[in-house]
Amino acid sequence: MKPPPLLTARRLLMWGGYLALILLAPLLSRSGYWLSLLSQVAIMTVFALSFNMLLGQTGLLSFGHAVYYGLGAMITMHALIAVNQQVVPIPVTLLPLVGGLGGLVFGVLLGYVTTRRAGTTFAMISLGIGEMVAASSLMFPAFSGGEGGLSSNRVIGKGWFGITYGPQIQIYYLIALWGFACVVAMYALAHTPLGRIANAVRDNPERAEFIGYNPQVVRFLMVVLAGFFAGVAGGLTALNYEIVTSESLHAYTSGLVIMMAFVGGVGYFFGPILGALLITVLQMAVSSLTAAWLFYFGLLFLVVVLYAPGGVASVVVEHRRLWHAGVLGRLAPAYLLAALPVLLVGAGVVAVVETVYRLMKEDSARLRVLGFTLDASRGLFWVAVVAAIALGMLLLRKVARTVSDERHRAYATLRQERT
Repeated sequence: MKPPPLLTARRLLMWGGYLALILLAPLLSRSGYWLSLLSQVAIMTVFALSFNMLLGQTGLLSFGHAVYYGLGAMITMHALIAVNQQVVPIPVTLLPLVGGLGGLVFGVLLGYVTTRRAGTTFAMISLGIGEMVAASSLMFPAFSGGEGGLSSNRVIGKGWFGITYGPQIQIYYLIALWGFACVVAMYALAHTPLGRIANAVRDNPERAEFIGYNPQVVRFLMVVLAGFFAGVAGGLTALNYEIVTSESLHAYTSGLVIMMAFVGGVGYFFGPILGALLITVLQMAVSSLTAAWLFYFGLLFLVVVLYAPGGVASVVVEHRRLWHAGVLGRLAPAYLLAALPVLLVGAGVVAVVETVYRLMKEDSARLRVLGFTLDASRGLFWVAVVAAIALGMLLLRKVARTVSDERHRAYATLRQERT
């Protein structure tokens, strides 16, 4: 069966809309916070998609993907320092490519070792290498900058058309255009013969080897290419923040990109894009509101794995199918009915978590929410919280049956229309 063409009118329209979105997004607000948020989302999109080249396309779960991201950032920063010292004449615009090439080189070096085996063996080797590189970074301060990291100035004279990359809006457009180019390149790569064979190696490596392809070579090539794109993301981070520390190599960064991919959906190309958007917004917004933001991240990951194992993208695709069939409206009343118990349980859990964190951090039993002061030292507070959670769980169990029945009816109607 001949695969569909890579460039169709629909896909060109989709990519045009995506490009227009990232170019026009800064017009919504010129605040520094908004531009910083957009820049971080664009960087994390490239990073998450590079990780999904391994997990979603090749079936390789890497616990050390931050190695390529962090090393790419450090190499870019060294290049920026060299440019500032007039050692090498590289335009700042092309410095992310230097980070990508650095990630590619380390992908060659480390990929040769890690790709000999797949599955759990690959995951454990990647974890060990990731921890080894992160621990070694402080042993070589000349390369990593030690505890203080590496820093430099991205403003080097006046460039073409007056572009200096001093204002945040200019660096955002640099990040956005590099991010768009990387997203398009990774999408095209997924539709090349290499991308298709990577899918075959993911699904059945024995059969892929039987028809003449070496699974280790395929895995190696995908690790190298994923390292390149992760290095580009690291280079963009270096230019955005003008500082790189060893934290970019740590397990937290690897765990963050894993969460983005899983929450978004590893089975869909746009899944990591949704995950990067959601996690980055939550990270920057929730972390400014509460000290318990990491707990909420873990809770979000748990809920997605349990109730939407395909990620947010699978939910979007499912409801898009129902919408095209004209039966999505039947689920609206059931979803609205389920909103009340979900809000009750959510409010109760948030109250408990925030109170516990407040007691641990500030030794204060008073919690201010939406202009109201709640006193956790009173028994009435805990009675209300427990009652809200219990009532919400009870209602949720009953409403879940209604939602399930409506979904079955909607899919039954969809099957009848197809036949």
